[in-house]
Amino acid sequence: MLSFGRRKRLEDSIYYFLIAIVLLFFLFPIYWIFITSIKVQSDVFAIPPKFLFTPTLSNYEEVFLGKTVGGAGSVIGGTSTTDFTRFIWNSLVISSAATGLALLCGVLAAYAIVRFKFRGKRDVAYWILTTRMAPPIAILIPFFMFFRTLGMIDTYPALIIVDLTIALPLAIWMMAGFFQGIPLELEESAMVDGCSRMGAFFRVALPLSAPGLAATAILALIFCWNDFIFALALTGMTTKTAPVAIYNFVSFEEIRWGPLTAAGIVVMLPVIIFSYIVQKWLIQGLTLGAIKG
Repeated sequence: MLSFGRRKRLEDSIYYFLIAIVLLFFLFPIYWIFITSIKVQSDVFAIPPKFLFTPTLSNYEEVFLGKTVGGAGSVIGGTSTTDFTRFIWNSLVISSAATGLALLCGVLAAYAIVRFKFRGKRDVAYWILTTRMAPPIAILIPFFMFFRTLGMIDTYPALIIVDLTIALPLAIWMMAGFFQGIPLELEESAMVDGCSRMGAFFRVALPLSAPGLAATAILALIFCWNDFIFALALTGMTTKTAPVAIYNFVSFEEIRWGPLTAAGIVVMLPVIIFSYIVQKWLIQGLTLGAIKG
């Protein structure tokens, strides 16, 4: 029989070992993308794979500093890699606008669903949820025909509106869970002290739901940032987003793995930085939602 102290150390060792395996499973693909992005083409295809090599930034130069994909003087898909900075900017504008609008509308809708009584309330809540169940391809064609008729293909508003169909239901359902975890008595006390319903919302409910706002914002931003199928169909050279632009490094002749993975790292960085900035509120929000949602 093991003593309590030895058994506790053994359990802790097993626990940390399992955590290490899980982290390795999730982080290894990112590590592999990164080391591929700093390899020359010959090292990328080396068998067995090279873990010791001379790193290079040539792939990042190809993405940002004016080289073209596919060799000297050639362009894949008619796009120079010097446009990649603009594609990143397009993704930032579209995903930020869609996330902001989703939070603005989603917070108000979630609060109304949780705090007010109205006919068909349950049906409305489940109808909002069902909009996330439809496959994107099912709504892509109607959206494409609609925006083509209005002459809005390859415009920011078109993709922002479409991305709202991804982010808004998520924002409503997540924020509804957080508002349900806030005691109604706190808002009633504020109204007794002279606040209106909206005053209680802005002074009590909204500040208390700040961790939920952070968690909702980062998840909505990730979904909008990673959108590919809508962006592929509804954008052109003016509003092409980074996930679509990455596909420029794939041609019929070859896949440029070095620039492709370098562009992938660049696309991941904004979301990683934003997640790091709001990690405190993100962890609090996800924990609160797990307990009270």
